[in-house]
Amino acid sequence: MTMANAHIDDAVLLEKRLLEAAEELDVPRSMQEDAERAYSAVGEWLNRDDSKIAKYRPEIYPQGSFALGTAIKPLGDCDYDVDAVCELALGEGVVSQQELKQMVGQRLKEHGRYREMLDPKEGGRRCWTIRYADESKFHLDVLPAIPAEHERLLTLGVPPELARTALAITDQETWESGKPWPKTNPRGYAAWFKSRTVMRQRSGVVAITAGVERLPDADARTSLQRAVQLLKRHRDVRYGDDEDKPISIIITTLAAHAYGGEVGLEQTLRTIIPAMRTGIELRRGIPWVPNPVNPEENFADKWAESPRKQELFVQWLIEVERDLEGLARDPRPTLIEEYVRKAYDVRLPVRGPRAVPTSVVSSAPAPAPSRRTSALSRFDVPHRDAPPWPVRATHTVQVHGRVEKGGRWVGFMSGEGPLPKHHDLRFHATTTVPEPFDVFWQVVNTGTEATEKACLRGKILPAGFPSQAGLRLEERTAYRGHHWVECFIVRNGVCVARSGEFVVNIG
Repeated sequence: MTMANAHIDDAVLLEKRLLEAAEELDVPRSMQEDAERAYSAVGEWLNRDDSKIAKYRPEIYPQGSFALGTAIKPLGDCDYDVDAVCELALGEGVVSQQELKQMVGQRLKEHGRYREMLDPKEGGRRCWTIRYADESKFHLDVLPAIPAEHERLLTLGVPPELARTALAITDQETWESGKPWPKTNPRGYAAWFKSRTVMRQRSGVVAITAGVERLPDADARTSLQRAVQLLKRHRDVRYGDDEDKPISIIITTLAAHAYGGEVGLEQTLRTIIPAMRTGIELRRGIPWVPNPVNPEENFADKWAESPRKQELFVQWLIEVERDLEGLARDPRPTLIEEYVRKAYDVRLPVRGPRAVPTSVVSSAPAPAPSRRTSALSRFDVPHRDAPPWPVRATHTVQVHGRVEKGGRWVGFMSGEGPLPKHHDLRFHATTTVPEPFDVFWQVVNTGTEATEKACLRGKILPAGFPSQAGLRLEERTAYRGHHWVECFIVRNGVCVARSGEFVVNIG
């Protein structure tokens, strides 16, 4: 065997081990079936002829990670948390939050077994929790909800098919303070998430019987779903019970936004992670991760009051990216297997001549066997300078972009659809690094047009001004292709914050 072939085999091993780790994290089929039977039985009980709320057509359906196909085994001996919505056909002006909560709770208490399994007996802040026997290892959170007015969502640009599934839900804190009904949209979010990738599984058509919606098909996962599973598990292993650790909805949302249809799991991770860092918006100085089916809702609303949450999130993504890049450069089997076992706390099968797992679904053709599965990142271009300083990311820096259109400056996100040529761009970085510091910018362009005109760029250059004044950069869309900018914050000769690539696609 030649050295080149050995390198290819070891690179393929990383893809295999990541897939095996993701498969190991899957919720067992028996557990999926138990959960589905459990909330199907609840739905049937709510809809029986003797039920006082049957006339409101109670409909039970999953929400959260089980609905998205991104659920994972909990660490240690923890229970599975199965979230379900109980939607009644009522209007906000017909019933109050307290009344809705008690209507569902009273019907559950009329069932002798459910009455004993409610924990707590008076219900939680939002849900009724049914805790099953210890051997079942799961509890079911039933969230009472009713359809919500969605006209406001339409004015915000939410597609009608997503807006019309919006819900108003019960929340003890809001009804005690006299605030309006809280809003959510688990079905709309699930539809948006699944639209981010082409799926050949049956979850696109959901069966509903007696007001009960079935869980998605658990036999297949897309590379996006697998990537989210691995990121959530890495987060759990890395931060344990830390209250400031990254939350799943932010991980899932940014990963879905960043996903570009990659087939391989390793390539998916290495593509989405830097884009997740730069996908965080800044609105009036506040970090913002908008709900894609309600842009006025900020999933990162806790970051402003607890900056450590944002710092942990960015630092964590930098760590994951650095680890994967290191393994891509040095894919020795011992390093790969040690990393996967420790990072995801999984047991891997003994290494042998097995095929690459096929549980990641994609409509794209599989790569040819002779091609390296873990191809270099799209950002690994030869004319790009490497940072000349040691990089110790103890702080964060984020880049935000705006493009001039018709005399107005419009914000755009990293990796958005192609911008037109011959338009002005402005980039602004925000950082947690205290002054004084030095700012450096790197602009990298690619593509045939820039190459033919000998205008490829990739140098890291100092900003024209120190500290905060240097956090602005002006550019112009000139060449068709895939380009990016990156900001570096340097103190005492050490890069203490690095933004990651803010991708600019020019058409």
